[in-house]
Amino acid sequence: MPFPCSIVHDAPWLSVSFARPVRVVSWAVNRPGLVSAQQLLWREVKNRDLPIDVDPVAWLQKELKARDALDAVTMLTSCDIGNYCVADAAIEDVQVKAIVTVGLSNAERVGKRLDWSKEGWGTINLAVIIDQGLKEWALLEAMSIATEARTAAVCDADIQIATGRATGTGTDCVAIAAPEGDMAYAGLHTALGEAIGLSVYDAVSAAINKWRKTRPRKTFSS
Repeated sequence: MPFPCSIVHDAPWLSVSFARPVRVVSWAVNRPGLVSAQQLLWREVKNRDLPIDVDPVAWLQKELKARDALDAVTMLTSCDIGNYCVADAAIEDVQVKAIVTVGLSNAERVGKRLDWSKEGWGTINLAVIIDQGLKEWALLEAMSIATEARTAAVCDADIQIATGRATGTGTDCVAIAAPEGDMAYAGLHTALGEAIGLSVYDAVSAAINKWRKTRPRKTFSS
């Protein structure tokens, strides 16, 4: 198992907790950027939670305060987070865990936007947990590999939308978590890069398959 963590699904929340703080880089709704955190959260939302006139950031702050979790890096999605998927990869002395929720109700082809505002915001929300201590720039390189692996999984699923083959969604989020340390590289040619790619690809592929079973084939086909 990678850096020790616990995963708990308690609808409408999914939480990943660590025994001690780790560094997390993300563009999550709550606590984006490079931060120290001891918990990652997913919050499933429905239309009744976020009507058009509600500020999602302010709403989430209230939800987190009620949960005593304002310090958590937190992502939002309208997909069923009960269908989350986990995949582990161990390459040489490196171990990585990928945890993902997938909804493709707002799937996009990069470079060509569609208006999915009436369909909901399914989102691919991905957390990658690494057992190695990384330099800041290695966290960023790890982010690039995780994003590449996520995109490869979506492309290989061959989800056709009006603008072509989907490459992601309009609201994807990726969070990379690792202890602070001296590892300076995370490219595809490294054991770490391979482990990130393998775990993310497998987790995202499995989650896409789960999501697909809930959708009409006429809407999203391969």
